[in-house]
Amino acid sequence: MTVLDIQISVEADDWSSEEELLAFSTKVLEATVSYLKDEEQQPFPAMPVELSLVFTDDAAIKEINAEWRNKDKATNVLSFPAFPLEPGGMPGPMLGDIVIAHETVMREALDLEKSFEDHLTHLLVHGCLHLFGYDHMETEEAEEMEGLETRILATLGLSDPYAGQDPL
Repeated sequence: MTVLDIQISVEADDWSSEEELLAFSTKVLEATVSYLKDEEQQPFPAMPVELSLVFTDDAAIKEINAEWRNKDKATNVLSFPAFPLEPGGMPGPMLGDIVIAHETVMREALDLEKSFEDHLTHLLVHGCLHLFGYDHMETEEAEEMEGLETRILATLGLSDPYAGQDPL
């Protein structure tokens, strides 16, 4: 059963095709939701919930980051929950939006010596967890969110992205 209705918008040329991004994102995001439902007992509606993905560039995400977070710089991923949700709470019919910038993801992947796909996978999981109410502003929150990310990524065959680092 499909649990997510994923809407995709590709707004920059460097990204793969919409079809490829949809297939890739569906695999990652449904693994994330399945983990939350099965391992974390996350309640979930019987109907699929909608989630929007925007694949863009540094210039566009910089504008969004400045407008919504008062940070005049590009970033890798931004998440915008449709409704406030506490971790473990029941999501509504719309989870929200995730925006990802190609250049920043590519630059970070190179710096981290990871493949672009592995880093994108991590950022999709990270962004999705924000839509479910998880955050990393405080150390305790960061430890919880990073632990979830690590466990979800392991189900996708990826290693701990935070190994050897302090929590965000």
